[in-house]
Amino acid sequence: MRDSTQREIDYLRISVTDRCNLRCVYCMPEDGVPCLAHSDILSYETIIRLCRVFASLGVSKIKLTGGEPLVRRGLPHLVEQLKAIDGIRSVTLTTNGVLLEEQLPDLICAGLNGVNISLDTLDPARFHTITRRDALPRVLAGLRAALAADGLNVKLNCVPTLENQSDWVPLAALSQDSRLAVRFIELMPVGLGASLQRQDEAQVRAVLEAVFGPMQPTAGPSGNGPCRYFRPEGFTGSIGFISALTHTFCRRCNRVRLTANGFLKTCLQYETGVALRPLLEQGAEDDALRRAILDAVRDKPAHHHFAEGGRQLSHMNEVGG
Repeated sequence: MRDSTQREIDYLRISVTDRCNLRCVYCMPEDGVPCLAHSDILSYETIIRLCRVFASLGVSKIKLTGGEPLVRRGLPHLVEQLKAIDGIRSVTLTTNGVLLEEQLPDLICAGLNGVNISLDTLDPARFHTITRRDALPRVLAGLRAALAADGLNVKLNCVPTLENQSDWVPLAALSQDSRLAVRFIELMPVGLGASLQRQDEAQVRAVLEAVFGPMQPTAGPSGNGPCRYFRPEGFTGSIGFISALTHTFCRRCNRVRLTANGFLKTCLQYETGVALRPLLEQGAEDDALRRAILDAVRDKPAHHHFAEGGRQLSHMNEVGG
């Protein structure tokens, strides 16, 4: 499946819920945000049907996101059913890690290929400041469990800001003696994140190289997205950068997003896409869904314009990152 600029779209990110058990400062306010009614959330059966349609159009990689996907019950069942779809090669999960340790065995049995764990600090007090919850020990337990799982691709995602600058080196050091990939993801000017002091790739890299020495490019772990990987001398794992603002990768974008209430969003910044839920409620056949998806993908924006302002999302939990 290709858009009008001939980018191949083979990666679907699915938000299975807009709910979350943390309140990260760049995502939502301390008292949370109004959540979708349960009746408005796509059922697993509907998600599976849509994924069969997407697979028939060439999508082969699926990422399950939220909110926090592990707060939705029965996620291993969804993973198992998605892995059984002809053409789906990879099903991975992005999580804050709080519930990961207890659910990981069932997810692995279901065929989960990889997990991305979001973590911005190893300091308990700062963790509470960022997430407004005291859950760091549970996140670290989930990370250890993931690294102990044979064959599971494990990545750690950190959003670098001025507030967590002292955490960049300790987080990067986690990959020194393990197979972990620690990735630094530039903060997007989305919702509440627009008010924080973003630190870009060059700033992070300068701090890390002052401690670990020069970093050499490496193929890094397998993945679906635009991360560029590096390895300081003596490291077992790798350090990655996803820099949507300073190293724009729109020309290589291969993804679309399905929100929890069934909107196919073709660009993170814009409202371009198509509402698939009404079509489903009207009894649309698979061919009609394919046409709607192809029309939306054809009109996928060629480039974001975050640096120039424009409409921003209210909260990142709307789309799962």
